Amino acid sequence: MSNQVWLSQLRKNRAIAVIRAPKIELGEKMAMAVASGGMQLIEITWNSDRAAELIAKLRMKLPDCLIGTGTLFNVQQLQDAIAAGAQFLFSPHIDIEMIHSAVAKDVPIIPGALTPTEIVTAWHQGASCVKVFPVQAVGGASYIKSLQAPLGHIPLIPTGGVTLENASEFIQAGAVAVGLSSELFPKQLVAAENWQAIAQSASNLMQHLA
Repeated sequence: MSNQVWLSQLRKNRAIAVIRAPKIELGEKMAMAVASGGMQLIEITWNSDRAAELIAKLRMKLPDCLIGTGTLFNVQQLQDAIAAGAQFLFSPHIDIEMIHSAVAKDVPIIPGALTPTEIVTAWHQGASCVKVFPVQAVGGASYIKSLQAPLGHIPLIPTGGVTLENASEFIQAGAVAVGLSSELFPKQLVAAENWQAIAQSASNLMQHLA
């Protein structure tokens, strides 16, 4: 998938559901819930139970969604994720070898960075976007806004502190999209398997960001 296609999907959807699942069956239900709420960008963290299998399964079950992965730490994991069918790749850090490996396979990679130097470094190495993480630790939406003047040409995806309530503030501040994890999947709702409530939250979020 080209970066142009990836960026157009981000601008259309504005939010990525990040799923960290201790059991593959739970991960599948979590993904189906947010997809039924209208979310089309779903990230399965690589440290989820049987992540490769779950990605392959969701690619079959949710053909209208883009299924990617995150929490990738090295080139081997990245290659395994691509082989499993991951359509986009997130890492919590900048690894130049990983970026080049993803670019060579034409799979969008979004490394994690925090400072302007890190953001520019990732971008110059070929990152399709840059994940600003953990954004809440450095001022949240106001930090994204302050980066726009010098770095407005670099698409930023803040995560770590994005909530259902403040997600739109990040978009207004200039973020191309946001990533949400525990905010979309409150522990008590997952434990109760209240997928309807989770689907409703996803739907509300998408309407909020439209």
